[in-house]
Amino acid sequence: MVLASSNETYCTVLVSYGDKSFNGNQIKEALEGGKEKDKREAMKKCVYMMLNGEDMSQLFMTIVRYVLPSEDHTIQKLLLLYLEQLQKKDTQGKLLPEMILICQNLRNNLQHPNEYLRGVTLRFLCRIKELEILEPLIPSILSNLEHRHSFVRRAAAMCVKAIYDLFGDQLLPDASEMMLENFLASEQDVSARRNALLMLCTTAPDLAVQYLLSQLDQLPSWPDILQLVVLNLVRSVCRTQPENKGKYIKLILALMSSQHTSVSYECANTLIQLSRASSAIRAAAACYCQLLINHSDNNVKLIVLGKLEDMKAQHTDILRDMVMDVLRALSSPNVDIKKKILDIVLDLLSSKNIEEVVLALKKEVVKVDDLSESAGEHRQMLVQAIHKCTVNFPDVAGAVVPLLMGFLTDPNHVSAMDVIYFVREIMETNPKLQQQVLELLIDVLPQVRSSRVCSCGLWILGEYSNTKEEIESALEVMKESVGPLPFFYNDEDDGILKLDMAETVTSVGGGGGSSSGPKILADGSYATVSATTMSAAVSFTSSPNLRALILGCDYFLASVVASTYTKLATKLLSLVGEAAANKEIAEAMLYIASLLRMSESGVVAHSIDADSRDKVNVCLNILTSPSDASLLAECRTSFAEMIEEKHEEETRESQRKNAAPAVQPDDLIDFYHLKNTKGMSQIEMEDAVATDLSRAMGVSTDASKDGSENKVVQLTGFSDPVYAEALMTVHQYDITLDVYVENRSEDTLQNLSLELATMGDLKLVERPSPVTLAVGDAQVLRANIKVSSTETGVIFGSLVAGEMVIVLNDIHLDIADYLLDTSQLSDALFRTRWAEFEWENKVAVNTTITDPVQYLEKIIDSTSLTILGGDERGMKGLEGSCGYLAANLHCCSVFSEQALVNLSVEKKEDGQLTGYVRIRSKTQGIALSLGDKITLKQKSLAA
Repeated sequence: MVLASSNETYCTVLVSYGDKSFNGNQIKEALEGGKEKDKREAMKKCVYMMLNGEDMSQLFMTIVRYVLPSEDHTIQKLLLLYLEQLQKKDTQGKLLPEMILICQNLRNNLQHPNEYLRGVTLRFLCRIKELEILEPLIPSILSNLEHRHSFVRRAAAMCVKAIYDLFGDQLLPDASEMMLENFLASEQDVSARRNALLMLCTTAPDLAVQYLLSQLDQLPSWPDILQLVVLNLVRSVCRTQPENKGKYIKLILALMSSQHTSVSYECANTLIQLSRASSAIRAAAACYCQLLINHSDNNVKLIVLGKLEDMKAQHTDILRDMVMDVLRALSSPNVDIKKKILDIVLDLLSSKNIEEVVLALKKEVVKVDDLSESAGEHRQMLVQAIHKCTVNFPDVAGAVVPLLMGFLTDPNHVSAMDVIYFVREIMETNPKLQQQVLELLIDVLPQVRSSRVCSCGLWILGEYSNTKEEIESALEVMKESVGPLPFFYNDEDDGILKLDMAETVTSVGGGGGSSSGPKILADGSYATVSATTMSAAVSFTSSPNLRALILGCDYFLASVVASTYTKLATKLLSLVGEAAANKEIAEAMLYIASLLRMSESGVVAHSIDADSRDKVNVCLNILTSPSDASLLAECRTSFAEMIEEKHEEETRESQRKNAAPAVQPDDLIDFYHLKNTKGMSQIEMEDAVATDLSRAMGVSTDASKDGSENKVVQLTGFSDPVYAEALMTVHQYDITLDVYVENRSEDTLQNLSLELATMGDLKLVERPSPVTLAVGDAQVLRANIKVSSTETGVIFGSLVAGEMVIVLNDIHLDIADYLLDTSQLSDALFRTRWAEFEWENKVAVNTTITDPVQYLEKIIDSTSLTILGGDERGMKGLEGSCGYLAANLHCCSVFSEQALVNLSVEKKEDGQLTGYVRIRSKTQGIALSLGDKITLKQKSLAA
């Protein structure tokens, strides 16, 4: 199959025309009319049709007769656009005779008194590649270098450069000397000087260096566009004359103090490419940090952060000394910038800078504005960053724990969960801080209103309270948070059961507020209840935190309270003996009994679930026989193993990210350079041939390696008059469609055109030009398509030649081409995103596979999904045989679309699998496309 067309044309104009279609006869009639307005519209329609692939050469003589004489500037500009797209050569590659007619018109435009017409004509000539058209116009082009208007002079300089690049000394033998001696010496316009200097840099670098050395004193005061050209010149000269790098680096350092940020940025880039000296690298890093702090554009900041990320791998020691300069950019309000800064800083931590970094992060946490929309997400990122700092450097944990404990009451539950997880890990990894953390946790626990934070806090109290004083303090704060028992009472006046919210209780003599009569409390005394009895439908915000959550039917938290009671009472029993601990054991049993009675009383919305009931029954059994409490010791051991496994996984992930790419034994040996491309600078890469540059960019040029041979799609049948097949090459946002067409009929096919259309988030940006095929001839037609999302897309079309129309087979895009290997997600982040993502697609399991683990492996292989926790840790939990399976997976597309997948499968008695695959994402496209992919693949899966 032929991969490229031999007569492929270039494109110089790209204008959006939408779905407009026009009639050629109507255009001709409008051009022949006398109104300038009609001619303008007709010329626009003509250009639109040419951009749509239509051949409008039949209108050439009409345009010569009726449009060339026009004095309207808009019509003249449209005429140049028409001539630019017009096919000027025949099939033999010779200039068409009628093209000579436009030369005189172009010469007249170059000598026209209006400077605009001269300028646009000169810019038009920059895109003309025919020698026969340009040769007679050279004197007129050169005369415009001395025109009084700067617009004409700068266009003339650009035109001279374009012609010299194409034909060199053939048309302009002394162009370089003329630019240096005449034009640059007297020119005052900045853009014109820039074009002339750019020409010297590409055509005569020696003359450009000579001019640069003569202007060294004035160089700092030059405009930014001239200074950027100087930097390009320095890069090219250092490539050819590496022995002179020293003096040019001094020049770059002088330009780095320029007031133009674009020049400073390019100076830093050039320094990194040209020098490995620590002083040069330090100067470049300082420049990047200054841009990061002072520039207001978020896109610029992200680009600079990308440069710092690249520097981090090779110049870690230098960047570690500048980590505080990078942290100063945290003042940016953009969350993405903050996240990228924190990622860079965390990789640069060392024993020398850890205290300064933690102090800066503490100050940043305090400065978070709770009123801003991103306050919760910002605080969460800072907490996670501090967490990583303390994991790598445990000595700093004592300085940050008191600050973070105050955020357990944060209304943003996500950041509060990060803090409590951080505290839980500190308790296990840093025993010296256990007493301090327990005291802080006991102080703050009554104010916590998040169920999950309370659950984790209670677990910490139950596991790490070991002394008598710690156990008694923990029991006291639990009783305060749960409130008095029982949870409900019988209202004698109304004769119904009501929940006891345990709010403000005043004595009989206290007075105040409306009263429903005296009530008998648990200890037998009387009290007046002021607005204290409420039905289950009333808000619980003013009651103790644990009590409000339990009365709101949070039975999981209730079971955690029961297990914490049990742990503390059992520990107290082992410390003080049975007689002293009987009271606490009895109160724990009373709590469990009150909980079970409340769940069956009917005063709450629903009764306790089976799992929580089993858990509290286990606690009750342990309390009745405390000697059988060996089960409680296993929880701490499991947590220690989980933390150890987490640290091992983080170490493996870090090693995997920092590992050098392995060279495969069958990789192509590059004899052209006789060296590997690893460690090459950007300048050295620019000297490589096209295939070497492609490999350096990670783009494979071998079809047998990237799987391109599997993307050949047959579009027509073998018995059709025209046989067609397509090679579809997918590279991120672009799809290149090379369609091979072969004439198998007995007639010559004139103007055979490939008409394509797309469905989905696809856009056809370049349509193939019509071709003429003799009998037995074949050609390749190329079409370029842009992709904007992972929504399922279809390409369809037909081959048209005269009255013959051949409908082509549809081409369906595979979503797997757009899915990337992503970094691992934590369990907490997965749950957070699962709650945030609004689009869900539910796919039923329908397959002949009978093993749940094998079904999961097939789904992963066919969709490029990544199991949560990594393949090693994730698949480890699937060992053994079981009748059901639940797994969490995730993926990311090249368009930064993230998808979360939950797979739940159960094996029936007859051996068939049943269940669902749930997909959640932020955008609808990837959720639907991934669901279609799984549905299509699982039908073809075999056991």
